[in-house]
Amino acid sequence: MSLTLERAQEELLNRSDAVAASEANVRSKEAQEGATRTLGRPDIDLEAQLLEYQKTLYLPLGSLAPVAQEFGISDPLRFQLRRSSSRPIATATLPIYTGGQISGTQAGAKAQVAQARADRDIAANDQLLQLVRVYFGQQLAERALGVRRDVLDGLNRHVEDAVKLEQARFISRAQRLQAEVARDDARAEYEKAIADLQTANAALAGLLRQPTGVRPVSPLFVISRPLQPLDTFKAAALSSHPQLARLGSLEDQAKAGVTLQQAKQRPTVYGFASYNFDPRNTLLTDPDWAVGIGVRYKLAGGLGRRQVVEAARATQEQARAAIREGRTQIEIGVTKAWNEVEAARKRYLLLDTSLAAAAENLRLQTLSYREQQATSLDVIDAQLGLGKAKIQRAQAANQYVQALAELLNVSGQIDQMPAFVAQADQVIP
Repeated sequence: MSLTLERAQEELLNRSDAVAASEANVRSKEAQEGATRTLGRPDIDLEAQLLEYQKTLYLPLGSLAPVAQEFGISDPLRFQLRRSSSRPIATATLPIYTGGQISGTQAGAKAQVAQARADRDIAANDQLLQLVRVYFGQQLAERALGVRRDVLDGLNRHVEDAVKLEQARFISRAQRLQAEVARDDARAEYEKAIADLQTANAALAGLLRQPTGVRPVSPLFVISRPLQPLDTFKAAALSSHPQLARLGSLEDQAKAGVTLQQAKQRPTVYGFASYNFDPRNTLLTDPDWAVGIGVRYKLAGGLGRRQVVEAARATQEQARAAIREGRTQIEIGVTKAWNEVEAARKRYLLLDTSLAAAAENLRLQTLSYREQQATSLDVIDAQLGLGKAKIQRAQAANQYVQALAELLNVSGQIDQMPAFVAQADQVIP
């Protein structure tokens, strides 16, 4: 399956279990936040009880007590009732004033949604950064395999020439053996390159959940001109990095926590109502219906109320300090990554001269060898030198790509990597 980097990003975000888990967490927090929107509505409960009870009543006779005593009636009169009863009752409670508990709970829930979304973005960015590593890692492995194949083919031709020259007694047996040893070493490097490519294939296929394998289409690249100024990437990082959004949500949660702890020290006012659906068959103390208003205030509790508020404020200050530290670290990270991109770009451009020189040296050494003006070792060194220059150039391009991906990630723009691929004016074929 052939994929450009942009298409691979789409496949990854659709198939990644880490991103799916983060999406599920966002939906969970959104549902919880939605549930807090109705906290100001009344709570309505329907309760049904089946009772077996006994009630004893005493009726003082007062001035009739002497008369009752003449008839053997004791004072007071005692009545005892035993019966079964049902109690179908509806009750409603409406919060009128909660001291800020409702608003604090809602603010905390919104902050949790923001944190979940930031966590999702962080997970997605981490996956995209990993994709760049394995996607272009496979491209590097393919380029390395091609170079090792070319080196092996060149040394095979050199061995063939050496055999012919030895048969014609133009070179010694030792020189021919030197060529064969170099060829065998090149074959070992070629086999290692095959294994490295297979490992890279497995890594990319596993990340994209493609058992049949993935063939990267976007090549290793370098943008020869400098990137935008460092301050541009710093500004982007401070405005859109998901880690800062996450820290901001933690501060909002801490602020909501302060509000909740303060609200618990204030009185609450609520309205209530109840209705008995079976007034004929109920207890004497149960009303048919009732409405009213209540005030509740907690005078004392097991926890120190002032200390609880102080703890919540300290948590909020901790979150603020984390944001300041996070901004500092992100700015440092952007600076480091930007400098690494520039260094990789310059390193790559400098290798153009080395590659051209290595190719010309191999051509000259091959001609000189055939004219008996150079030794077999000279040709071998030239062949290996060209292969080394090609691999170094591919590695420099990969270093540039990886540094660029790190810069985009730390500035919150890793999803824009395909746009930079489109700007490339230097590619590794």
